[in-house]
Amino acid sequence: MPDSPTFSPTVADLSHYENFPVASLLLPHRLRAPVAAIYRFARAADDIADEGTMSPAMRLDRLQAFETALEAIATDRPVSDALAPIFQPLREAHRRTGIPLAPCHALLSAFMQDVRQSRYETYADLLDYCARSANPVGHLMLHLFAADTPANRAMSDAICTALQLTNHWQDIAIDAHKGDSGRIYLPQAELRQWGYTDNDILTGVCVRRHPQRWAEFMAFQTARVRTLFDQGHALPRVLGGQSWRIGQELRLTIAGGRRILQKISAVRGNVYDHRPRLNGIDWLRLLLTG
Repeated sequence: MPDSPTFSPTVADLSHYENFPVASLLLPHRLRAPVAAIYRFARAADDIADEGTMSPAMRLDRLQAFETALEAIATDRPVSDALAPIFQPLREAHRRTGIPLAPCHALLSAFMQDVRQSRYETYADLLDYCARSANPVGHLMLHLFAADTPANRAMSDAICTALQLTNHWQDIAIDAHKGDSGRIYLPQAELRQWGYTDNDILTGVCVRRHPQRWAEFMAFQTARVRTLFDQGHALPRVLGGQSWRIGQELRLTIAGGRRILQKISAVRGNVYDHRPRLNGIDWLRLLLTG
């Protein structure tokens, strides 16, 4: 899940720094509780995969418990008391809005993959991961907006993948310390093509030894993410046709992701010494220009 600041979270546990507003006041009131339930589920599962000192086996066991709880919702069976704070709101959202559970299963498969896999050989492999780690959230949102058409889904997938990749480029240094061998989301084939090793990425040597080459490499990465944002640029207008709030929410989300890319470029890709993040001034500018 891409990270960024929130505007007005509707539940107390939305404390992570996020690149896009979550359940903000821009959302129609009827959608805030379902969106918060989806976010709570996704955030909790992502934290199981990423945070703390659990062993890989324990992480996978807990994620499997989430799978079991989703199956309980689908068959109208109770979930354990320990998981009720996460899954009862999701059950209610499922009952009230009919949100599909398949995207939730897809998210869990990506989080389990995070436990098992820390490298991606090609850009296509990374896109496959994003198709399960990010795009399902867009599918759920389109369902809530009654706008899940093939054309809208294609634009949503481009936006969600762009947000996920933006988060990966933003967190290269942070991901280097996750797991036993660090996580690297930059495609291995491209790293070799540019003359980098895993150790270069894990230690930050890639920036310090050849800052110009690294700046060019990161410019290549951010450029194709901007292309993905461009591919989804019409979706805020399409959704805004049914609700100004929804269109504006998505417009700000995209603008936040683009602003992070600008900040990565401004530091010439050196996210080791300068992690790009949105501050109050950034959000004020985005609100005014939005």
